[in-house]
Amino acid sequence: MLQTILDLFLHLDAYLIGVVMKYGLLAYPILFVVIFLETGVVVAPFLPGDSLIFVAGALSSQGLLSFMWLFITISLAAVLGDSVNYFIGKFIGRRVTKIKFVNEEHIEKTEKFYEQHGGKTLIIARFIPVVRTFAPFIAGVGKMKYSRFFSYNVIGGLLWVAIFLSLGFFFGNLPFVKNNLSAIIIFIVLFSFVPGIYKFFMNRIKKMIGKK
Repeated sequence: MLQTILDLFLHLDAYLIGVVMKYGLLAYPILFVVIFLETGVVVAPFLPGDSLIFVAGALSSQGLLSFMWLFITISLAAVLGDSVNYFIGKFIGRRVTKIKFVNEEHIEKTEKFYEQHGGKTLIIARFIPVVRTFAPFIAGVGKMKYSRFFSYNVIGGLLWVAIFLSLGFFFGNLPFVKNNLSAIIIFIVLFSFVPGIYKFFMNRIKKMIGKK
């Protein structure tokens, strides 16, 4: 039973249609919990985010879910999740690296993002898996002023949800997308890492040029 529930949460994007058909309105609080955990708990960056919102948008285009309520529910989860993550970082600090499931490299990667982009990291990070989970935590560790953090948090959260919901709504119901949904989900997950990979190689190139 526990394994079934865990599998559902880890792959909710693939199971969402079945969840909606079986549980109806309960799909909204389930979506809220998954997005809240992905953004609000530093040990849960593996939960689906981008792909889940995309699939939810696709279902709203079919009339199975309300676009407005999806936007409100998921946006609230994203903003509250980041806020909780911020206060966890502020309270625990670097001691979180002692937790078995926390990768030190993920934290260092996010810190570099802050060095390069400042507060805008919170907006950029929304679109990069793993980094978006650690960005608010690092903001808390770094004692960023909460009023400043909250403004970036809200802007980033609303943009993230609006973009992926809209993409799902307008393109998720196309025959090609519906017939290849699993492949599309994998593509979205992989594509989400492109900005981070691009930045990594650009920094490596700059370092190589600088050494010459």
